[in-house]
Amino acid sequence: MIIDLRSDTVTKPTQDMLDAMLQAKVGDDVYKEDPTVNALEEQLAKMFGKPKALFFPTGTMANQTAIKLHTNPGDQVICDKDAHIYNYEGGGASFNSGVSCKLIDGNRGMFTAEQVVEAINPPDFYHSPLTALVEVENTANRGGGSCWDFEELKKIRTVCDSNNLGFHLDGARIWNALVEKKETAKDYGQLFDTISVCLSKGLGCPSGSVLIGDEAFMQNAIRIRKILGGGMRQVGYLASAGIYALDNNLDRLAEDHKKAKEIGSLLSELPFIKNVSPIETNIIIFELQNKRDEPKFLKALEDKNIRLSGMGQGKLRIVTHLDYTDQMHDYFLSVLSVLKF
Repeated sequence: MIIDLRSDTVTKPTQDMLDAMLQAKVGDDVYKEDPTVNALEEQLAKMFGKPKALFFPTGTMANQTAIKLHTNPGDQVICDKDAHIYNYEGGGASFNSGVSCKLIDGNRGMFTAEQVVEAINPPDFYHSPLTALVEVENTANRGGGSCWDFEELKKIRTVCDSNNLGFHLDGARIWNALVEKKETAKDYGQLFDTISVCLSKGLGCPSGSVLIGDEAFMQNAIRIRKILGGGMRQVGYLASAGIYALDNNLDRLAEDHKKAKEIGSLLSELPFIKNVSPIETNIIIFELQNKRDEPKFLKALEDKNIRLSGMGQGKLRIVTHLDYTDQMHDYFLSVLSVLKF
């Protein structure tokens, strides 16, 4: 038994999800003739209260398309220093859209409306890039699955409106935030111009993300997707997994959050753990007392068939997910409780 806690992307489709995929009615999605893709897009657009949604193979491509839709070459995007679009999308913002990022020194991947105001370049000062877009990530991955305060997001929306800025949500794990904070997708649909959501993380799909947004921003989304190589054919098999996940796997995310908090509680009691970041959803980020022990710590767990992610400098990450069973959870806790360093 391998217990893989490196990410919630390691899940495999359940038998019921596979059955749904095999029964999917498909067509050529490049011609917009795949009925299952169309149904998924309609379901998500309605869920968020938006007019348009478009299926993508990856979350990175969905985010990169959103940046392209909101900006022109030479513009600047405001985001947190730990944002996925800055750290983990291969420099795509500059490569694909010719834009730079103005990084905010936020708290656990989150920042304030006041910080946004301070980061906006004067539009008539032609020496600096023109600020065009504010991007937030909820939950914030490098923030330990942290959930934004909705009232602060509303304040940032007001700043965007006052300064004619676009507002994009990287909602790769928005499902976790909705479940944990008891918020609704429509709440977020009212705030953001564009929203990317991922189906292959907490929801357990093999692949797929969807970009959702207002008509004014989404009208060229399919063209940008084509340019980036994201046009697929009988992709309804993947879209069917997404529909199954939305219908069956949302509420159970609370189980992942509960397990994560139990792991964090035990970690905080261990003498070789320096600190555990606050845990709100399914991500645990913690530090060892001695950062040089990281390879030894990971090897000790690997020997017990447990896999975690090392982030360097003695910082590690655990992510709970659909395939992390109660049996695995009990075993992992028992291993941690007797681990010696």
